[in-house]
Amino acid sequence: MGVTEADNPLLGEITCGTLLHKLQEIWDEVGESDEERDKLILQIEEECLNVYKKKVELAAKSRAELLQTLSDANVELSSLIAALGDKSYIGIPDKTSGTIKEQLSAIAPALEQLWQQKEERVREFSGVQSQIQRICEEIAGGLSNGPLVVDESDLSLKRLDDYKSKLQELLKEKSDRLNKVLEFVSTVHDLCAVLGLDFLNTVTEVHPSLDEENSVQNKSISNETLSTLAKTVLTLKEDKNQRLKKLQELATQLTDLWNLMDTPDEERRLFDHVTCNISASVHEVTVSGALALDLIQQAEVEVDRLDKLKASRMKEIAFKKQTELEEIYARAHIEIKPEEVRERIMSLVDSGNTEPAELLAQMDGEIAKAKEEAFSRKEILDRVEKWMSACEEESWLEDYNLDQNRYSASRGAHLNLKRAEKARILVSKITAMVDTLVAKTRAWEEDKNMSFEYDGVLLLAMLDEYTILRQEREEEKRRQKEQKKQQEQQPHTEQDSAFGSKPSPARPISAKKPVGTRANGGGGGSNETPIRRLSMNGNKSKRDSLNKLTSPSNLVAVSKEDAAASPVSCADPDSISSLS
Repeated sequence: MGVTEADNPLLGEITCGTLLHKLQEIWDEVGESDEERDKLILQIEEECLNVYKKKVELAAKSRAELLQTLSDANVELSSLIAALGDKSYIGIPDKTSGTIKEQLSAIAPALEQLWQQKEERVREFSGVQSQIQRICEEIAGGLSNGPLVVDESDLSLKRLDDYKSKLQELLKEKSDRLNKVLEFVSTVHDLCAVLGLDFLNTVTEVHPSLDEENSVQNKSISNETLSTLAKTVLTLKEDKNQRLKKLQELATQLTDLWNLMDTPDEERRLFDHVTCNISASVHEVTVSGALALDLIQQAEVEVDRLDKLKASRMKEIAFKKQTELEEIYARAHIEIKPEEVRERIMSLVDSGNTEPAELLAQMDGEIAKAKEEAFSRKEILDRVEKWMSACEEESWLEDYNLDQNRYSASRGAHLNLKRAEKARILVSKITAMVDTLVAKTRAWEEDKNMSFEYDGVLLLAMLDEYTILRQEREEEKRRQKEQKKQQEQQPHTEQDSAFGSKPSPARPISAKKPVGTRANGGGGGSNETPIRRLSMNGNKSKRDSLNKLTSPSNLVAVSKEDAAASPVSCADPDSISSLS
């Protein structure tokens, strides 16, 4: 049978009919009854039916699963499209025809692409949101908001752009905050340098990240850091204001004490770093250590030392200022009583009832007043000196004219001749000098409502006296000319006898007087200066000093011994010519 089956070519094509035919043959050979045959065939049919049922059930189940998969794919596709916010996605199939597997095959590539797009979009959201969360934590001072969770229900580009816009705003705020922090730190650095404080210790007390070793991006930008920095800057600025005010007060005291005691420049330069800011504003003080505490303490110690030294040198300083005041009055030819003033100063200093600064301020006021008065007298005094010099030249010219050998070829004769020419020009201006001087003096007296005195003598009286003396001198000259004419009319022998037996009445006894001759009782003529004649009514010391003016050789000595010196030496022809 096995051979038969092997030889039978139809056995390769097994079907239900061939199997049933084969079964019939077996049954015929065996001799099965019809009942058994029907029974077996019915059993076979039932078994085949069961197999078909199972196959149908499996096919139906597979179809249901495919439909569910298709439905899930469609739902997922719609969800992804909604989450990504791209409703016009070009990869979605437009038709729903075809078998289930065909529909799944059409949806699968779109789902794969949308899943990739979603993953990429989630990464973008995560990156942006993580930066936002980190910056917010930095602004909040390190307070964590919990783990980052990306809301995948809305991954649209619009929402992503909103997050990016928010991130840009936060980045700008971070940059602004960082710049503000750096500005505060720079201000703290500058203030600490000026105040002599430890910068690192100051800023690290605000926040450790503000140390210079940390990078800029790692510095704290929290609200608390900014607030603390602002308070620190405000405190340092107030401290700077107070220290500068204190230093300026000390610098003012030092300057006053130095001026009070005439401290030399070498000692003053030791505190240039203190006095250089005496009038500076707060913003102008930028030098490192300019307002350090040790510098202020050093200035305080110096002020205390000078205060103690001031009391011991007060009398010396006061007398020095009094000497200055006396010199001003002497140059201005104003008479004062220095002995009484010095006694009053000594009594005030010894009593201690007057503040040294107050006393010196009063003396400074008197010095300023004296300088002002001297300045107002300067123009008149200059004209007085020119007038006196002209009188000296007039006296010298008279003596020169009486010299019989003035035209000789002796040494220096040509110099005297030039001087005589200048002297004649100057003498011709004396009258105008006096008139101008009288007008200026009267205008001054009317303006000041007081008399103008020259070394205790009224200047107008002096000028009036000089005018009278000059008139008397002119009268004397005319009288001498008449006598000379009468003598020339006498015989020649009598003229020789007259000239040989007595001195010429025109010859003055005293040489180099500024004004003309005047007859005195007993026949002794004298060329008295107007100052000398007026001084006869004054004290003896004034008369002695003014008598020196009668001699040009004593003019320099007078300028040293008496404050009424002439600024021009009569021995200098060029100086005299400048007076005209």
